[in-house]
Amino acid sequence: MATLTDEGARAEILKRLKRAEGQLRGIQRMVEEGTPCQGVAQQLSAVRKALDSTYVRMTMCLLEQELSVRTQSKSASASDLAPLLADVQKLLIRGI
Repeated sequence: MATLTDEGARAEILKRLKRAEGQLRGIQRMVEEGTPCQGVAQQLSAVRKALDSTYVRMTMCLLEQELSVRTQSKSASASDLAPLLADVQKLLIRGI
């Protein structure tokens, strides 16, 4: 199983996750304080979107990494893979 080795991508994903964690803590506070359901639902929707986009980014990073490793011995370059990666990203986003 692949692991994320790109330090920049790892830092970006961790930043996104920490932001979502903060949003979740805020939602917990809202529930504890009796915030109206509509406000809580809006925040839940926002954190869900944040996690969905983090999932897409993580998947794309792993895909880029795997394709890079698998094409090193072949003649394909990173620029040859860009259209494929863009298409996969669109599919992932639509699936959310």
